[in-house]
Amino acid sequence: MNAMNFIINSTMKLPSTLLNLRNALFLGSRHRFNLPCCEDKLFYKSKASLLNFSKNSQFHAYPSRFVGFQRVINNAQKFNCLPSSVFARPRAVPMPNGFSVQAVVASKVRDLSTSVETGINDKNFERIHVQNGINVKTLVERIDTDKNLVGGENPLTEDGNNVKNIGEGLGNGKNGVSIDSAIEKEAWDLLRDSVVSYCGFPVGTVAANDPGDKQPLNYDQVFIRDFVPSALAFLLKGEGEIVKNFLLHTLQLQSWEKTVDCYSPGQGLMPASFKVRTVPIDDNKFEEVLDPDFGESAIGRVAPVDSGLWWIILLRAYGKITGDYSLQERVDVQTGMKLILNLCLADGFDMFPSLLVTDGSCMIDRRMGIHGHPLEIQALFYAALRSSREILSVNEGSKNLVRTINNRLNALSFHIREYYWVDMKKINEIYRYKTEEYSMDATNKFNIYPEQIPSWLMDWVPEEGGYLIGNLQPAHMDFRFFTLGNLWSIVSSLGTPKQNEGILNLIESKWDDIVGHMPLKICYPAVENEEWRIITGSDPKNTPWSYHNGGSWPTLLWQFTLACVKMGRLELAQKAIALAEKRLSRDHWPEYYDTRSGKFIGKQSRLYQTWTIAGFLTSKMMVENPEMSSLLFWGEDYELLEICVCALSKSGRVKCSRGAAKSQILV
Repeated sequence: MNAMNFIINSTMKLPSTLLNLRNALFLGSRHRFNLPCCEDKLFYKSKASLLNFSKNSQFHAYPSRFVGFQRVINNAQKFNCLPSSVFARPRAVPMPNGFSVQAVVASKVRDLSTSVETGINDKNFERIHVQNGINVKTLVERIDTDKNLVGGENPLTEDGNNVKNIGEGLGNGKNGVSIDSAIEKEAWDLLRDSVVSYCGFPVGTVAANDPGDKQPLNYDQVFIRDFVPSALAFLLKGEGEIVKNFLLHTLQLQSWEKTVDCYSPGQGLMPASFKVRTVPIDDNKFEEVLDPDFGESAIGRVAPVDSGLWWIILLRAYGKITGDYSLQERVDVQTGMKLILNLCLADGFDMFPSLLVTDGSCMIDRRMGIHGHPLEIQALFYAALRSSREILSVNEGSKNLVRTINNRLNALSFHIREYYWVDMKKINEIYRYKTEEYSMDATNKFNIYPEQIPSWLMDWVPEEGGYLIGNLQPAHMDFRFFTLGNLWSIVSSLGTPKQNEGILNLIESKWDDIVGHMPLKICYPAVENEEWRIITGSDPKNTPWSYHNGGSWPTLLWQFTLACVKMGRLELAQKAIALAEKRLSRDHWPEYYDTRSGKFIGKQSRLYQTWTIAGFLTSKMMVENPEMSSLLFWGEDYELLEICVCALSKSGRVKCSRGAAKSQILV
């Protein structure tokens, strides 16, 4: 039987074009597909044609937004296959209380690609299986030969000793990491207990797994940002399946309807979290579904800007550590990444290359005065753009996007290095700023008033250190030290080598303030008194030196360790790990700690917090295997820095200060 006719005449009929499929999803269709949890793959027969499916698709509609795989539970019957299509694959799954579960796995609709630009050449092939009753037929067998990636597979080096793509490190990472302490064994047991399964496959870890928590709120969900340290722990342990499943399932969620008060955000938005739910579909029959949250249920109804950035960063890490680059090259993965990038790179009113976001759109997901251009988002944005340069396939459809990425990387690195960096010299310069300058040659470009310099800052910054400020807007500089943004500026080389060294010097010099009894402060200092009432809106959870307002978060330990590995400062990482190791197990792995020095367990802190556990394990493995850790960071890209976007303009009004600042940029 001809393969194409076989598919056309099958009982599962999909839309005639995948473009219509994508449009239908984003125009608010309430229909949902029974998506797969297996690795069946459907690709184009060639890049010039699409599979010609009939227009009448079999959808399964639900009143709420779910991604579903059908499971039939019936305690009165034996296992009976109830496939929703000829592509379905039944699999029995046991359930408690005498129920039987039948998992019906449908084909991966996303593998058909949602992009008009397929990026597949005629030599790329994958195996296509179609199940018709009992017989399974191989319709097309394809062999993947395309490895045409932007930037190649080898990272750039910063000083010759740091970024190394070492083959032996991969083997050592899988077999050479020893778990030799009782605390580490406990941590691994807890991490594995937090794993969430979907259709019998691991797809993530819950945010917290506290058996004594009677009101878990959304801590029983899988968060994209929270899963990253868990993913790295599993990858460094040589267990990549859960990470691959997570990346693919969250990618499928990207397409789903997301609406708040009749308004839908951009197509590329990734969910903040998802939960596996079992919902009834008939008498004694249930379906297991993924229920994503794009921010419409979150406190403040804020979209998670950082979710898509973390997803791209984790996608790169998966390929680097496992050596499996086939996942990155898939059409659906390439398309999903392009949607995220298009959303982030969309033209707007902003004059700056940094991303403009609202308060609460990242790890600090409550009102904390970070709206505007927070450093955390800019550092993750830069890392995601650099990841994309390595991952994006080269074709006619992506060359404009690649050019846009290069230009944005260039402009963003200059902007952050030049205007966010403060040390004693820069603070003195700001102290002497003239204001109300109107010219192309203005020194005080953002009209910053010297009176904004807080009194604590003058004596806090050491002579041999500095940091990147938390935020920059017209007439406003947020001088608070935000740990995650500064650490990721080191990891991604958003800062210069000299600036990166200065950040670690500052942390070492101000160890009692930033580390104290538990690494590490999420920000320093806390906002207090009237400033707290104005900035947080009198938030009872973000009181001074608690939670996001100067609380100590052990999950930041793995990011600090990675930055130390990159800069050759392992002694700092080991010192911080030793501090955490003394208390975390005894304190039952809290989410965060309170007080100025991090002495007390947070007043509303969840216990057995998964990213606390995973962050500790990941830190230990990074220190034990720095060569493997080196796959996770970036070196300086000097070639990129030589490209000035302003030089491409023919306008005589364009004037760039890069030349004057070049001596600092390349140090």
